[in-house]
Amino acid sequence: MDFSIPSDIQDMLANVGQFLREEVYPLEERFVSGAFADLVPTLEEKRARVKEMKLWAPQVPAEYGGVGLGFMQHAMLSEELGRTPMGHYVFNCQAPDAGNMEILAEFGTEAQKEQFLLPLAAGKSRSCFAMTEPECAGSNPVWMKTTAVRDGDEYVINGHKWFSSAADGAAFAVAMVVTNPDAEPHQRASQIIVPTDVPGYRWIRNIPVMGHAGDGWPSHSELRFENVRVPVSNLLGEEGAGFAIAQARLGPGRIHHCMRWIGICERSFDLMCERAATRELAPGDPLGNRQTVQNWIAESRAEINAARLMVLHAAWKIDNEGTKAAREEISAIKFYVAGVLMAVVDRAIQVHGALGVSDDTILQYFYRQERGARIYDGPDEVHKTVLAKRALRSFGMKK
Repeated sequence: MDFSIPSDIQDMLANVGQFLREEVYPLEERFVSGAFADLVPTLEEKRARVKEMKLWAPQVPAEYGGVGLGFMQHAMLSEELGRTPMGHYVFNCQAPDAGNMEILAEFGTEAQKEQFLLPLAAGKSRSCFAMTEPECAGSNPVWMKTTAVRDGDEYVINGHKWFSSAADGAAFAVAMVVTNPDAEPHQRASQIIVPTDVPGYRWIRNIPVMGHAGDGWPSHSELRFENVRVPVSNLLGEEGAGFAIAQARLGPGRIHHCMRWIGICERSFDLMCERAATRELAPGDPLGNRQTVQNWIAESRAEINAARLMVLHAAWKIDNEGTKAAREEISAIKFYVAGVLMAVVDRAIQVHGALGVSDDTILQYFYRQERGARIYDGPDEVHKTVLAKRALRSFGMKK
């Protein structure tokens, strides 16, 4: 593997870092303590600046209005953007919109791209992805109760979804629904585009996460589909291909999540070191003199470096051999980097003392919102099982 970063990518990352520090970091206090809706006008100004920088929608092909960065390049950018909760949003590569753009570009019809992808890529609309259900274990992605029954030229959708990120204010949902209940488990579901203004689509609430419900893009919603009718032309890809499309989205998506988490780790690491170097326990006696704090800093540095190399190797393998060949690497980084993330943020909070759990730093937001990293896109335990079973299979164990 070539570990060098091309000079043009280095320059881009430096420019992005400077832009975030000067224009986005100062907005974090408002982001954490106020309503997202109140911040949107200011964020739109920052988004206009990103367009001027020609870095808008970096993961989207140029034909749809994006930059068309390669997979590895976008992974590196994702780390830089991850240093602030608003980084990806300002550049229009935020979840879940980024993933929906990718699957619409790959599997969407020309009419679907015109109606849904282009406004999304232009930042004129937002979307959500409705997959998880409160009645079914999220660790079993092929088990769901939401159905779509064909009636002439329409699908009639009924079901209950939750933790549909960014559904508050979304123009449409990409819903995972059972269309072929008698098929093999991985061929029962389809993905269907559901505009949120159709009769029967019900937004119930934003689900509070550790006491914070949020609003707009940074939120997670509960939804109900009650006899929702959409045209058959809203089917994304083939009927019964929902799981395959989800896998095409989630494999590379986990790389982007992990690189974003590493960005959070780097930001938390910087805050931890700054606090250790400047916070005095007595005149002339900084906190960083304590060996325990030094150990936390050293351990964090090594773990972040290891995590980054693991993720870049997984991305390299996807680039060279495809997502299926990198299944083990994807599972490994999903639980390993999530663990490093929580450890580094926790250490940084501890070094800050009471300040660390207050809303006066971004650390509490990272801790509160990213605890879910060990749950979403497959809980740690599932990924560990996948990795262990594949290892044991090579030693003759069949089940």
